[in-house]
Amino acid sequence: MTATLDIATVQAFLLVADLQSFTRAAEALGTTQAAVSLKLQRLETLLGKRLVERSPRAVRLTADGAGFLDRARVLIAAHDRALSGEAPAAQSLSLGISDHAAGPELVPLLERLHAMSSNLTLAVTIGFSREMQDAYDAGELDAVIVRQEGSRRGGEKLTEDEFGWFASRRFTLPKGEALPLATLAPPCGVRAVAVRALDKAGLAWRERFVGGGVTAVVAAALAGLAIAPLARRIAPPGLVDIGPAHKLPKLGSSKVMLHSKVSDPAKLAALRAVAATFRSAAGAN
Repeated sequence: MTATLDIATVQAFLLVADLQSFTRAAEALGTTQAAVSLKLQRLETLLGKRLVERSPRAVRLTADGAGFLDRARVLIAAHDRALSGEAPAAQSLSLGISDHAAGPELVPLLERLHAMSSNLTLAVTIGFSREMQDAYDAGELDAVIVRQEGSRRGGEKLTEDEFGWFASRRFTLPKGEALPLATLAPPCGVRAVAVRALDKAGLAWRERFVGGGVTAVVAAALAGLAIAPLARRIAPPGLVDIGPAHKLPKLGSSKVMLHSKVSDPAKLAALRAVAATFRSAAGAN
């Protein structure tokens, strides 16, 4: 009897390959890690090849797995066309992301969305959490990834960030001078938290640099111009948290939330990959 590939099993393999994690693939499929692992074992047994290498820190494709990857994508694409009777229609997903939440996940996020579907047009907007939330509430965005602010409820928690006071390693603050800050302009929620903490502690501060985006704020801090309140997750290696050394007030933590109105299966799959990407920053495979 001729062996037959199971579509659901091949789809599970593609998710493991794209997300590089059994845990994240299980989240994207709405199942358990054990179920995904069992699917992969069956696929490897059927093909007579080892497709993935598992380790405590990573899941990587073997040479055979990399060779099977393109064929698996062709199979799933053909399956989708067979179901629809035609080439899948291009779809658009409008996603708003808080500038202070985007961080290093943005590149792998876009890579994985592209790998999942070349027919999905992404319209990504980066801005203040409040502005992204307002646009979402007004129906202008399908989904948003924002920092939880005020008493807003609902949404799906992606990760929780710890904040610190980041500056260049060569940064020095002359004694008696006001603390020079590099921040986004109002209504940035992170700026508001930082200023409120300094005022409450009775520490003098001044705006040394106001950036139009977090990239500019980070550049100012790296250049030694000022201190930037940033999440540890998005602070680059060239910056250090000088809060303890200068006895600056603690900034606490903030939840990163996903809010979505999406019901289309393809868009839902994309958003599950988005959620898995952010959780990968804090979780293990």
